[in-house]
Amino acid sequence: MMIDKVSGVNPLNNLQNVRRSNAVGAYRAGSDEISVSEEAKELAESYYLNQVADETPDVRSELVEQIKLKIQDPNYLNPSTIAATADRIMSAYGL
Repeated sequence: MMIDKVSGVNPLNNLQNVRRSNAVGAYRAGSDEISVSEEAKELAESYYLNQVADETPDVRSELVEQIKLKIQDPNYLNPSTIAATADRIMSAYGL
């Protein structure tokens, strides 16, 4: 027994009836454009700053050692040094 059709459809006829098109349609290359909102820019900047903060160590041990050595010197702690330190702390908080 020879089966030449499946459910009334001859797959060979379908392939033979396909016509090829050699005509290439005209293609226009347009310029692509992207715009980024201000909110996205702010989020990207905050993401970058968070990454930098995560990678930065919490304690800078070399700076701590320098300060410890300075504090041990009795001549270092005088009223002008204390006032200058207090002024820097206040300006850091915007006061």
